[in-house]
Amino acid sequence: MLRLGRREFAPHERVIMAIVNRTPDSFYDRGATFHDEPALTRVEQAVAEGAAIIDIGGVKAGPGEEVTAEEEARRTVGFVAEVRRRFPDVVISVDTWRHDVGEAVCEAGADVLNDAWGGVDPRLAEVAARHGAGLVCTHAGGARPRTRPHRVAYDDVMADILDVTVGLAERAVALGVPRESVMIDPGHDFGKNTRHSLEATRRLGEMVATGWPVLVSLSNKDFVGETLDRPVKERVVGTLATTAVSSWLGARVYRVHEVAETRQVLDMVSSIAGERVPAVARRGLA
Repeated sequence: MLRLGRREFAPHERVIMAIVNRTPDSFYDRGATFHDEPALTRVEQAVAEGAAIIDIGGVKAGPGEEVTAEEEARRTVGFVAEVRRRFPDVVISVDTWRHDVGEAVCEAGADVLNDAWGGVDPRLAEVAARHGAGLVCTHAGGARPRTRPHRVAYDDVMADILDVTVGLAERAVALGVPRESVMIDPGHDFGKNTRHSLEATRRLGEMVATGWPVLVSLSNKDFVGETLDRPVKERVVGTLATTAVSSWLGARVYRVHEVAETRQVLDMVSSIAGERVPAVARRGLA
């Protein structure tokens, strides 16, 4: 059982985490949800389309203008509180690597801390434990926040992913984070080149076999773009193909931009796997 905030998710339930960026320079939406009202509209739409988790981020992942912890908190804390007020049952996640920001958003109502930079601030897990919040433990290949990989190499990329993410997950539980609220993430593109991210996808079943719920953040990323030679706005088909493969291999949570399309892909895979009945079943029965 995966338990996040007020929600419990069954073992075969595939869960959507919708991205809401509170940044003026995000790589995909270019600041479309930087201001409150468009961001709240995005939350409402994502929930209506089937997202159970809203992932709020105040700093874009890539290089760019410096964003201090104070500015990151300004972009996220009040918004978390408002989402909590308007959507009391939605699971609120915040994408941050900083423990002080984590503290502030948990106090405002966040249920999950999404640490995309692999425990670079070890105190973040302590914050999650203190607040009873969930934690995403990500493999970033030792990269520093907001840096791009350069000639990174692994003897065995999946072995490194398993060593790091399982180690972070076990440390989190030892600190007091609820075991049923910890997820592991292979960290596509983070500290990896395109071939590494493709191999991580191909071998995702090895992560699933650890027993920790696996989260994948695939949406419109560079490894999709390079694989198909497509710009950012033309990566949806490649993203959905990767989503279907990841779902078949057992990933539980999907961090996405396109909620409705992802919901259809996940429901289709669930039905093929025999874990979901068709929404309508008339063919051959009339």
